[in-house]
Amino acid sequence: MEKQQRIEIIPWRVYERPLPSGFRVLAERLWPRGVRKQDLPLDAWPKALTPSTALRQWFHHDVTLWEEFRQRYLQELAQQTIEADRLLDSAAGMPLILLYAAQDKMHNGALVLKTFLDTFPQ
Repeated sequence: MEKQQRIEIIPWRVYERPLPSGFRVLAERLWPRGVRKQDLPLDAWPKALTPSTALRQWFHHDVTLWEEFRQRYLQELAQQTIEADRLLDSAAGMPLILLYAAQDKMHNGALVLKTFLDTFPQ
């Protein structure tokens, strides 16, 4: 079966409202603080595509570790090609909204996941 055209992938901070329309996924292993589950409309929560607990704890949002975090996370993602393919198929041509909780909009896992998915064969 031929793949659809490339979908738009948008990292979005979970606390910023309104949330954009599209296929919304939580790109975090932990539920965002202060957000009730009924208040966050999600289509998926692919934990296998989030940074491992060990990696997340090691990084702890220390920007001096950003480049190494990126490389380690991309290595983890390279082991999850089936999950990545499933996620892209699920979005079915809609924008894919990667919801994240980090305050830092320039150094967060959703950006790394976007990079990985942008280069993933679709």
